[in-house]
Amino acid sequence: MRILHVIPSVAPRYGGPSRAVVEMCRALIARGIETLIATTDADGQGRLPVELGKEISFEGVPAIFFKWQWSEAYQYSRPLARWLNRHVGDFDVVHVHAVFSHACVAAARECRKHGVPYVVRPLGSIDPWSLEQKSFRKRLFWHLEVKRMLLGAAAIHYTAPGEQESAEQTLGLARGVVIPLGITMHPSKPHDKSMPSQPARRPSKDPYVLVLSRLHPKKGLELLLNAFLPLVKKPEFAEWRLVIAGEGDAAYVNSLRQLVKNQEGDDNVIFPGWLDGAQKNAALEDASLLALTSFQENFGLCIIESLACGVPVLVSDKINLAGMIETANAGWVTSLQPAKLSRALTDALRDSHGRMQRGSAGRDLVNRRFTWPAIAGDLSSLYQSIQ
Repeated sequence: MRILHVIPSVAPRYGGPSRAVVEMCRALIARGIETLIATTDADGQGRLPVELGKEISFEGVPAIFFKWQWSEAYQYSRPLARWLNRHVGDFDVVHVHAVFSHACVAAARECRKHGVPYVVRPLGSIDPWSLEQKSFRKRLFWHLEVKRMLLGAAAIHYTAPGEQESAEQTLGLARGVVIPLGITMHPSKPHDKSMPSQPARRPSKDPYVLVLSRLHPKKGLELLLNAFLPLVKKPEFAEWRLVIAGEGDAAYVNSLRQLVKNQEGDDNVIFPGWLDGAQKNAALEDASLLALTSFQENFGLCIIESLACGVPVLVSDKINLAGMIETANAGWVTSLQPAKLSRALTDALRDSHGRMQRGSAGRDLVNRRFTWPAIAGDLSSLYQSIQ
């Protein structure tokens, strides 16, 4: 089979979806499935330093990039649309990652024109909470393109049962299939003893709660800070740090820094910026707890990365993996009501034995449910069933 994966961008700043599509393709290639990623060079207000219009290797995966021309949200690229028109018929199946983007609607349109079956992975963008954000633009886009895209898909790929249920109940969609994302962890320290060891620097010498995500209002970071900062003023928790690792809109990040400053929490909150590679893995491995208090999250790849390291998680009940985490006893699940979030965070920081037990349960959960070879097998079966 030849599978084309279309995604608006694979720049690291866009978080889990960008990482996941590369690792997904790598796992499919290992099963003998030919893949190609078609995307743009968008990287925030900048551009990825990649050759355009020619198939290249991107992080070990075949990819072809096209110039992003305007709108960071829509990521319009006429060259990508033209290429899709000429080449979409060369593939057996097209896997479209995202919805409200030019690359995605162009791919779906060309698939329908050329009779090529396609799968849409919505990335949580058709969840009711997400649809309410910038709702006028999304309603317009829905009626112009997105409804036709979803109704014409051979399958809609959800990554958690909660994502499927909320989308189908709200929008009346069908042909949904749940296939989670996987995890590939790379050791932060070399195992070859003949090589000099260059351990990555930990974000803090003290115990810390780690946030590892795009810094965006959706992530509920103000709520987390307002729960954490009063807590560390108590002697019992004074040694704890909160490491908020990621990038986002400068004005928003500055507002978070100002919130910390206003509560005199500069000594307890660290903003190391974007962490990747060995630094990210070291930060995960040395964390005592990972927190993701989002208002909506269709998956949350950082959760799986944390559990793979044996680090338990504190997550909001708005995250679609929350039920699975609760069932596996792999962390703490809380509502975003301030008093309940504060209580859950207090319980997690106070209970060192519970963190160890829940971290171990989380690692077992990942080994059972979230390995890329098994997921690639499920994707292969899906592609075979629709071509």
